[in-house]
Amino acid sequence: MSKETVETEGTGRRHGGRYIYEELRKQILTLKLKPGVQLDEVSLAAQFGLSRSPVRDALARLNSEGLVTILPNRTTLVTPFEIEEFPKYISALDLIQRAVSRLAATQHTAADLARIRKADDVYMDAVSSGDFQAMSETNKALHMAIAQAANNPYFVGYYERLLGEGQRLLHLHFDFTVSSPTAAKLGRDHEDLIEAIASRNADAAEKAAHEHTMLFQKRFLDYMQQNMTEKMAIL
Repeated sequence: MSKETVETEGTGRRHGGRYIYEELRKQILTLKLKPGVQLDEVSLAAQFGLSRSPVRDALARLNSEGLVTILPNRTTLVTPFEIEEFPKYISALDLIQRAVSRLAATQHTAADLARIRKADDVYMDAVSSGDFQAMSETNKALHMAIAQAANNPYFVGYYERLLGEGQRLLHLHFDFTVSSPTAAKLGRDHEDLIEAIASRNADAAEKAAHEHTMLFQKRFLDYMQQNMTEKMAIL
């Protein structure tokens, strides 16, 4: 086998793994793949028409983001989310979001601020389109731009994992917020946070970050309350 052939096949595997990762990630975030569903390497390889190696690479990447869980016996599951754990998730998100936003206020550069403002514009375009997938992705991108502006790499990885785990919840509450006539509508939810960062007011940035987390918590609990009410009405 020639060196060129080996390199071509290696590139194909990498591209195949990326496609599988992106497709599975989209299905997990939009809840087409439900929490707790088992993912089988052999079945996925057959589904995508590839070997098990790129499937394994894709699952490893999803595992690193907390979207799938690989058990000791090598069984892979879409990571379950127990509603009882939601308060713990919110506590962790609140703490890291406040710290990152506070640092961003004191450490950001002009280029950082421009990236943050641009990310917010892109997020608002997604809101206008009503595309839940785009909304969750652009919301995450905005918060990651703030994390990068904080200039502390120790926070970035943990914050990205928390945001990734929360994207499934974002999809649910975006769906509810956009479609429910009783829900508070989405607007420039990040405006106060961005302006506090821009003015280098660390206290105001931390306060705005906390209020933003509490807004997410309220919207998700509103969704849960309505969802449970509708189920009870059907029963």
